[in-house]
Order: sequence, then C-alpha cells, then structure tokens
Amino acid sequence: MTPAAAARPHRATRDRRDALMGLVRSGTVRVEDLAERLDVSPSTVRRDLAALESDGHVSRTYGGAITGAPYRDRALGERLAANSTGKARIGRAALDLVHDGATVFVDAGSTTIAFVEALRDTAVRDLTVVTRGVENAVLLVGREGIDVHVAGGRLTPASHGTTGPLTLEALGRFSFDVAVLGCDAVSPVSGVGEPTLEEAYVKEFAASRSARTAVLADASKFHVSGISAWAHLPAGWTLVTDHRDEEALAQFAAAGVRVVSTAGDAS
Repeated sequence: MTPAAAARPHRATRDRRDALMGLVRSGTVRVEDLAERLDVSPSTVRRDLAALESDGHVSRTYGGAITGAPYRDRALGERLAANSTGKARIGRAALDLVHDGATVFVDAGSTTIAFVEALRDTAVRDLTVVTRGVENAVLLVGREGIDVHVAGGRLTPASHGTTGPLTLEALGRFSFDVAVLGCDAVSPVSGVGEPTLEEAYVKEFAASRSARTAVLADASKFHVSGISAWAHLPAGWTLVTDHRDEEALAQFAAAGVRVVSTAGDAS
C-alpha cells in the first residue's frame, strides 16, 4: 500500500464525516449530540472533527464544532500538506483544459502546484506557461515542450506568488488560452476569495486576458468566513473541485459556472 493510500480515509469513514458535516451545518454542534445521531462514540466524533478541522472544513469549539472555519492565511508548506491526494485529483482533472500549443496562465498556490505537477508528466507539447508562482516555475523549467515565463512583482510571503504593477504589466503582454486559478475561498455569490485585494485583482486581470478560466478549489475552500477581498466568478468559468456536497455545487451550476467534480474518483 502506498503512503497516499494508507493516509486516505476508508469510504465508510468519508461517508460518516460527510454526515457529520451535514449535522454541524444543520445546527447540531455538541459532540455528545453528534455521537448519538451518528450512533458512534464521542471519541470517534472528536477524531473526525480533528480531521475535518485539519482540512479546513470546521472550527472546533469547546465541546463541539462550527462550520465556516475562521480564515487564516496559511503558509504554502502547510497548504501543501493538507489534502494532497484530493488536490492531485483536481490537478489531473484540470489537464483536460489544456491542448498542444496552448498559452496558459497558472496562478500561485498549493492546488495549482498539483496542476503543474500533473502538467509536467503529460504528453501535451509546445506549451507556453506564464505563472506568478515561484514553485510552479521551478517545477516546469527545463521540461521539454514547455516554455516558462515568470511574471515579476512583489512576492507574497504565504503563497510565494507575485502581485503588483510589475505583475500586471507582464500579464498584459500575453493572451491566454486558459487561466488556471487557485483560491483561498470560493462562493457562488461572492466569487473567488483572497487574502488581499491585490491578489484578487491579479486573478481577475489574468482571466480578462484568457479565453477560458478555471478555478481549482478543494473542499476546504467552501464555507470559509473572514475573507474580505474577492474576485468575480462569472458564468462561463469552470470550477474544478473534490467537494462532495451536491447541494453546494448545484448553486454554482445555477449561476452558470461549469462544475467538474473529482469526488467520484476517490476509491
């Protein structure tokens, strides 16, 4: 068994945690009440809540939990360690948006790094990749068939992505076939959430230069509170996610966003 497979929750565990999330969202927040509703022990509920909190789905309170974990701009290393299997599936699914000869903008962040790792191993050729993520450039440089450009600017400490007028100046020199964006939060109403207005705007600007735009968001990016800067998420964009909440995803589809779900890829 691979380390990734060993770390992957069993289907029964995933189903129980999905049910637990549903109960918390509906207002059942005490550990004892959750255990009774799920017919499991309080210690099992506490373990599940700890796992859900680690993935950013809930925030634990004394004796229970709430949804909409308070926002905290996490360092890139911490993000890379969270839900790596789910992000890898998202990255592979987003490859369908890329074709030979394409010019692609790739955002900074842990999920876009998963996309870049998948891109590095594909047979797609003659790509021009423009990125604001330092790690993305390092992963792709020297890969035959991919011409790599880094948009300069001020480097953000958490995501290692560039922002500011130098970034916009560089991006304004390109037209993209597809823009692949990461996010810190995603909402069918508010759009794509970011720690700063500068980061939100650079996403919008890259998308404005692109024929197609995809937002990559793992399940932890839903129902996040405390985000103050937002980019638009207009009809016609694509959302690629491993989120399993069909009701939540239906809200994006109703707003005209194409939803690509990788939840069924889990074994």
